[in-house]
Amino acid sequence: MAPHDQSGQESASGETAWAVLEAANDLGDTITVEACRRVIDASLRGDAPATSDMAVVVAFFG
Repeated sequence: MAPHDQSGQESASGETAWAVLEAANDLGDTITVEACRRVIDASLRGDAPATSDMAVVVAFFG
């Protein structure tokens, strides 16, 4: 995957995590809130988020 594509994917992960963070925070779901924060932090640093954190984020609405 090209570096440009990867940063776009990381940005999308960060955007998804922000949406989930808001909902999880409203529900008091601290485990999901912490995973979202780690995904957002990784996104802001330009790093790939941990697969386990992304699984928590994605599973929130599933």
